Amino acid sequence: MTRRALAALFVAVVAVLGIGGWAIGASGSTASVPGSAAAHRAGTPDPFGATVLIGTGGITWTDVSKEKTPNLWTLLRDGSSAAMSVRSVETNTCPVDGWLGLSAGTRASAPRTGKGSPQQRPCPPVAEPKGGEVANWETYVQSAQSRKFDARLGLLGEAAAKSDVCIKPVGPGAAIAAAMPEGTVDRWSPYSDENLLVDMNTCPVTIVDVGSVRDPDDVAEGEQVPTQSREQQIATVDKRIGDVIAAAPGGADFIVASLSDAGVTERLRLVVARGPNFGSGVLLSHSTRQPGLVQSQDLPVTLMDITGITKPSGLGGAAMTSESAPDNSEKRAADRLQSLVDYDLASHEVHSLVPPFFNGFAYGQLVIYLLVLLVWKGKIGTDDTRRRVLGVVRVVAVAAAAVPASTFLANLLPWWRFPIPMISIVAAVGVFVALIAYAALRGPWGGAALGPLAFVAAVTMAVLAGDVITGSRLQQSSLMGLQPVVAGRFYGMGNVTFALFATSALLLATAVSSVLVRAGRPRVAALAVLVLGIGTVIVDGAPFWGADGGGPPALIPGIAYLVLAILGIAMTWQRVLLIGLGSAGLFLGVAFLDWLRAPSERTHLGNFIQAIIDGNALDIVQRKAQQNWDILTGNAPLTLLVPAALIFVIYVLARPTSWGSKGLAKSFEKAPTLRSGLIAVVITLTVGFLINDSGTAIPAVGATVAVPLIVSVVVRNLEEDLRAVAPTRRARRA
Repeated sequence: MTRRALAALFVAVVAVLGIGGWAIGASGSTASVPGSAAAHRAGTPDPFGATVLIGTGGITWTDVSKEKTPNLWTLLRDGSSAAMSVRSVETNTCPVDGWLGLSAGTRASAPRTGKGSPQQRPCPPVAEPKGGEVANWETYVQSAQSRKFDARLGLLGEAAAKSDVCIKPVGPGAAIAAAMPEGTVDRWSPYSDENLLVDMNTCPVTIVDVGSVRDPDDVAEGEQVPTQSREQQIATVDKRIGDVIAAAPGGADFIVASLSDAGVTERLRLVVARGPNFGSGVLLSHSTRQPGLVQSQDLPVTLMDITGITKPSGLGGAAMTSESAPDNSEKRAADRLQSLVDYDLASHEVHSLVPPFFNGFAYGQLVIYLLVLLVWKGKIGTDDTRRRVLGVVRVVAVAAAAVPASTFLANLLPWWRFPIPMISIVAAVGVFVALIAYAALRGPWGGAALGPLAFVAAVTMAVLAGDVITGSRLQQSSLMGLQPVVAGRFYGMGNVTFALFATSALLLATAVSSVLVRAGRPRVAALAVLVLGIGTVIVDGAPFWGADGGGPPALIPGIAYLVLAILGIAMTWQRVLLIGLGSAGLFLGVAFLDWLRAPSERTHLGNFIQAIIDGNALDIVQRKAQQNWDILTGNAPLTLLVPAALIFVIYVLARPTSWGSKGLAKSFEKAPTLRSGLIAVVITLTVGFLINDSGTAIPAVGATVAVPLIVSVVVRNLEEDLRAVAPTRRARRA
């Protein structure tokens, strides 16, 4: 290096050090941590400013209006807002559960005593601390450890202490949120109007419990019923929110969150933020990827992010950010409120409609197919009516197969705004069912046996893939999609969506390959299946789209089997093992790549790798296995029919000479890859059933597409057989 170069480097280093020294000097003492109590009391500039988290419970956006809740309305108008899922460990979330979740940064709950399910048991009260310690803390810790959610109570308080950030808790719930891991809490004071001004100016971070709303008509039996009506409680909470804001330091960030449910009924609740970090607009969170929809686990992460608290690893949420609106006009506030109310109403209404929909849909098909069997066996009707009945059955079967895709498309219409949601959603689904079925049966492909099957499968694939790629909007609060109030998943492919997507992909691959094989081009058929399968796996497994950990390992074996069957290659145990190892390797590889991203950008795939590193992966596996077992045995004997049906179908397809396969023999002859395609579907649904949490739903949901479409193929071939023998029968009668 030349002397001139060395001189230039020296000058550059001096300049950098000079700028750095000026920056350090301008920011005050290097011993002061931004956002620390020392910096705040000394009066030095605090880049993080004051932050106030106001916690309540039981309030939804449907409760907010300019007249009844003026303070919440002002926050909505001038700040950023979202609907919030508060799901904790149990189905409904008690006030104490919400505060415990804030303390742990993940799901946590207090034990509930009483008879019946936990949802029907009374919520324990939020008790005030005694002697500087949170009441019942050891009980809370034991409950958290038993639930295998890796909930570490006191995480927020400990992280603040390590970062030298002072937190002032006001009210009993706030004491729980700010407590240390051993249950101690400093600087706590009860909520008091007289002391509010002092309390709000003690620390740079203040957490305030303004009380929770409990619905007298919805609380569990045995819980103390509030003396005030729900409306009166909301008015009291709104007034307290206004008092807290008025007493807080100027320029503070405010976050107001409804952390719990109002009783046994679970619903989306509200959150709104206003201040230097949150202007007028909509709240966003990477944990949900849905504008205007966040989860309660985002709150502690956000609080740490805007106060300078170093975030521990393993948090379940992500920091909330704001998508700014053009202005803070009353009109835009009213429009945002309508969108938030839509989130709440759609989620609330569809949640209660899902069980009757699934039961009606499943049992309705069983009744129809039973009638068809009786007609075909000659138990009902005459020979002349059989062909007409088969024609009707084909239409019904194609329409039934169009129902799943239509349940997603129905969310293009605001069905939840109508007085009777059950009627409006059935009508919305019916419109799209009619359109899809008509196109499937009347299009140029309608006359072919596999034509409607290919069309409905392709439409179902296109709807689901398009929705996942564009943000999973149609899945939110749909009959067969994602339920925000459940908070199991907010984007990508859930178990139900995967079952529909994978089944449709394999059926479409079967139809395409059958046409190509009949044309004498098996290699092209295998290549077509491979290309379609790779695209399906990418859409399902990519972290930025489907983000499905259990989907690809279930889908790849089915695709591999179909490709090998088309090429005439036998499936040996060695090949089975190779496919299994490859599927597991792909899952771990994608999860590892997701883990390499920043923690705030990871999906649950990357979080699983982090859990392996932290030693918590076994808890996740055990929890998911327990969920699957509970679903399988909780509704016995109905759910026990799922594995029994799988075993029966595997037996039928594995033995071509069995009585069950004889009814499909004609179809197998005309569609040479149909049997292999059905086996591929069964393989995928079986593996999905075994390796996914709540996997019991996968075979049942996949059957809602596969069974009616296969029935339509068989019925079409039977119709053709009847037409062929009809002249002979007429001649004999003559």
